[in-house]
Amino acid sequence: MSVWDDLVGQDRVSAQLSAAARDADALVTAVAADTPVPDSSKMTHAWLFTGPPGSGRSTAARAFAAALQCTSPDRALGGVPGCGFCDGCHTSLVGTHADVEVVRTDLLSIGVKETRELVRRAQLSPAVGRWQVIVLEDADRLTEGAGNVLLKAVEEPAPRTVWLLCAPSLEDVLPTIRSRCRHLTLRTPPVEAVADVLVRRDGIEPDVAAAVARATQGHIGRARRLATDPRARERRAAVLKLPLRVQEIGGCLKAAQELIDTASDDAKQVAEDVDVKETEDLKAALGGGQGGRMPRGTAGAMKELEDRQKRRKTRTQRDSLDLALIDLTGVYRDVLALQLGSRVAIANTEVQDMLERMALGASPESTLRRIEAIGACRTALDRNVAPLLAVEAMTVALRAG
Repeated sequence: MSVWDDLVGQDRVSAQLSAAARDADALVTAVAADTPVPDSSKMTHAWLFTGPPGSGRSTAARAFAAALQCTSPDRALGGVPGCGFCDGCHTSLVGTHADVEVVRTDLLSIGVKETRELVRRAQLSPAVGRWQVIVLEDADRLTEGAGNVLLKAVEEPAPRTVWLLCAPSLEDVLPTIRSRCRHLTLRTPPVEAVADVLVRRDGIEPDVAAAVARATQGHIGRARRLATDPRARERRAAVLKLPLRVQEIGGCLKAAQELIDTASDDAKQVAEDVDVKETEDLKAALGGGQGGRMPRGTAGAMKELEDRQKRRKTRTQRDSLDLALIDLTGVYRDVLALQLGSRVAIANTEVQDMLERMALGASPESTLRRIEAIGACRTALDRNVAPLLAVEAMTVALRAG
């Protein structure tokens, strides 16, 4: 199985990356043999992968990184880099290759300090591989200062360094950075392709795979989680019933509070799984003795860890809340499809009776206003409006229509 098999429903992107990987292999070979590099090479030093959530941006970047490090002997016989079996491919995909740095954040942003460390690494020559590859999965979370630090490295890269940036859209990246990258746009994978990969790779029953793929509208990660996590299914079921609970003001406020509480529970669960171990590991590394007494001069490190854990908790809460809002948008999307007589397939077939009642009881204009209210709530959350206030305003707007 080649590395490109992980790109579900992205045949065009796979072909472009495969061609670039071949040219990259030829370029390294030409440099080693001190022969001219072809002018028609499709390889470049900076790439920007964009696409909607679930399209596989980071998967495409990691697959390309593996192909760049491929050491399969078949390449000499005309084979395409990215076999998926050699040491270069395998270690790149599992995250242990010495020359592939995958950067993802569980915080709200990526700051100047972290970016400077990446830039420093990017100046190094490959240690064991053919390229020094930096995969930045959350390029949209770079602060303005961090983006300016990254710009210099992208403008003047080391000879065998490749930057692979991932973001939802071009507008999420500084214009000065995106103008220096080769841009690849990924599409939302077809529902059938997502269902197929869940059956083949995860062993999920075909009917369940089809249902979750349809419910998540082609988002691979959410579909896999929905198929394997009972808590995720329970929470989604509760969100789908929210439109029935906003018939009066009291119901609006109660529904908003429950959404916030659910998101807080998710953040608390992550904290329980990760924070305690992180704290214990740091104390041990700093020489903490019995009784919890820490050596002098370690308070700053402990405070920095606490701040990081707090920021991670905030992001987890926001991500959980945003996921609920996406599911809620899907409900009104289905209602609008029924009202307009569209041939678009209904995503939430398990509540189709409710959808049909909602479609008959409202106009398409009011449904659009409700979708806009959910979008306004997501925008408010991005701008750091207090979550409870933003969600309460949304539920009241859903009631008004």
